[in-house]
Amino acid sequence: MAHLVSPSLLSADFGNLQRDIEMVNNSEADWFHLDIMDGVFVPNISYGIPVIKAVKKHAKKPLDVHLMIVDPDRYIHDFQKAGADILTVHYEACNHLHRTVQNIKSKGMKAGVSLNPHTPVHLLKDLITDLDLVLIMSVNPGFGGQKFISNTIEKIKELKQLIIEKKSNALIEVDGGVDNTNSKLLIDAGCDVLVAGSYIFGAVDQMGTIMGLKLLQ
Repeated sequence: MAHLVSPSLLSADFGNLQRDIEMVNNSEADWFHLDIMDGVFVPNISYGIPVIKAVKKHAKKPLDVHLMIVDPDRYIHDFQKAGADILTVHYEACNHLHRTVQNIKSKGMKAGVSLNPHTPVHLLKDLITDLDLVLIMSVNPGFGGQKFISNTIEKIKELKQLIIEKKSNALIEVDGGVDNTNSKLLIDAGCDVLVAGSYIFGAVDQMGTIMGLKLLQ
């Protein structure tokens, strides 16, 4: 399949959020990426369920919601009601990850698991066939605009091999420092979904920047 692009609204202009949502609607992007941070699991606070609901009213593409929070199980139903289509939790935040994944899927959402830069891929070998998506963090989570961690390329290759070996249908998503200097390398390594925030929303030609990410072969 052709790879997907999921612009991260963390880098959008929140004073003109509807404008930026409409830009994504009219672009070649495939999803909206929404980062939920609680100031505990990561050292930053972003936005919560009311913003998800507001985005859902205007978005014409799936909401790709990434929970960077402790005890995400408490909020799975709330995010489903708010409009999440894909819900990704962190391996490092879940004591009973299989149960969390099954709970997400039981609510009709696609289930993803995210790995921090220091978390090895092999920890997902017993769960990979249950997942719709694996999100590889290519920066330390918490803030936009960070420098891309180059070891991410090898990590994607390892994950792709695991997916093939286990005959999983999971997509590989990458988030953090994605731009025109590394996006082709990510796709070549096996990435299926590119998340980009400041690279897109900081561009003069935002729709053209999204198109550039989509046209990578």
